[in-house]
Amino acid sequence: MITKKIESTQNPLIKNILQLQEKARTRKKEGLFIIEGLRELELAQAGGYQLDTLLFCPAIVSFESLKSFINQQIQCIEITKDVYQKLAYRDSTEGVLALAKTKTHALEHLELPENPIILVAEATEKPGNIGAMLRTADAAHIDAVIIANPRTDLYNPNIIRSSVGCLFTNQIAVATTEEAIAFLKARGIHTYAATLQNSCSYHTQDYTAPTAFVVGTEATGLTQAWRESSTQNIIIPMSGTIDSMNVSVAASILLYEAKRQRNFS
Repeated sequence: MITKKIESTQNPLIKNILQLQEKARTRKKEGLFIIEGLRELELAQAGGYQLDTLLFCPAIVSFESLKSFINQQIQCIEITKDVYQKLAYRDSTEGVLALAKTKTHALEHLELPENPIILVAEATEKPGNIGAMLRTADAAHIDAVIIANPRTDLYNPNIIRSSVGCLFTNQIAVATTEEAIAFLKARGIHTYAATLQNSCSYHTQDYTAPTAFVVGTEATGLTQAWRESSTQNIIIPMSGTIDSMNVSVAASILLYEAKRQRNFS
């Protein structure tokens, strides 16, 4: 049911949505974030995210096509094309966006199998890299992603966009490095830190036991805590001129080596 129509970009709700897009502080305070696009909404719904408000532009998308997202708890608002274009974060618009409630991404909420594969990303700053790693985590169908010492808000619109909705398809926890190390050790999960120091080639290791790969920033790498606590430090050999590769590419190589060793199970 459509509850109201908004025609002005100066409407208080529209201004609040713009604040949610731009400021992590507002998202944290209100416990809300923005989802844009039909596919992302479908993935969020399948991932157990609760929608609060749905906004759609009838000049772009029909109300009938949105009924699967709507229930009695969701406020449904019709907006004009001008208002939608003010809010739309992506170039390719689909005429729909929603306010959704954030989740608590605590380590203890992770549900892990007996022999998991986990990706740990420490202090990754660029939302695009986080999004790309979430896409790989989904494609490889690993068991969890842990963001250690986060430098950006998980619900940053650029993460949602670059992950093409894989923010909603992965199990994700956010923690300090110390908390993540203690969590993995307590569960007997072997950690392999991608770092130059005291390392061996990644393909020489056995990843058929419970495994966590740890990657850091391209600029500074991993902190000493990971280098010293790891089961083994590993490196991806490089034969070119530069001495580092994109962190999301490195994560992909490591995760797929583990999947290869397990016959992609």
